[in-house]
Amino acid sequence: MSFLARFRRQKEDPEIARRNLLLRAGRIGEATVLSTDSDDEGNTMLSYSYEIAGVEYETCQRLDQQQLLHTYDYLPGARVQLRYDPRRPANSFVV
Repeated sequence: MSFLARFRRQKEDPEIARRNLLLRAGRIGEATVLSTDSDDEGNTMLSYSYEIAGVEYETCQRLDQQQLLHTYDYLPGARVQLRYDPRRPANSFVV
């Protein structure tokens, strides 16, 4: 490790930074779960849709460890809470 490398700021994971921003400044909304799918690597993907100002959005996200403890909350058709950016409503995640 070089001398200057000791003083460089560690870069934050962009996904963690995005979630922290939405938790801090995002608006609260409600989404409908469309499906949950698991892949071979053990990741569980959640597909959901929501409507903001008359525009319908559909997206997916990977469930984190805390959410995996409550997978029964994410059954298809369930209503779940989400956070979204009011300036860019497509930027969202299920809490």
